[in-house]
Amino acid sequence: MTKIPGEIEPSKPITSAEREARKAFRRVDAEKAMTEHEIAQKAFANNRERLKAERLAREATGAETKAKPKAKGK
Repeated sequence: MTKIPGEIEPSKPITSAEREARKAFRRVDAEKAMTEHEIAQKAFANNRERLKAERLAREATGAETKAKPKAKGK
C-alpha cells in the first residue's frame, strides 16, 4: 500500500503491556523531576538565606559606622 501525500495513517492500537510500560516510565520520570525540583528549591532557599545573612551583616556594620561620632582632629 503506497501512501498518498497528505494522507494520515491510522494510529496503531496500543497493547495493555505497552500502556502499562508507558505508565511506569511516566511515573519514574515524574519522580525524577520532583526530586530535581526539590533539590533546586533547597539550593535556592539556602542561597537566599546566605545572601540575607550577608546583607543583614553589612547593614549592621554600616549602621555601627554611621552611629559612631567622628572625633575632631584638633
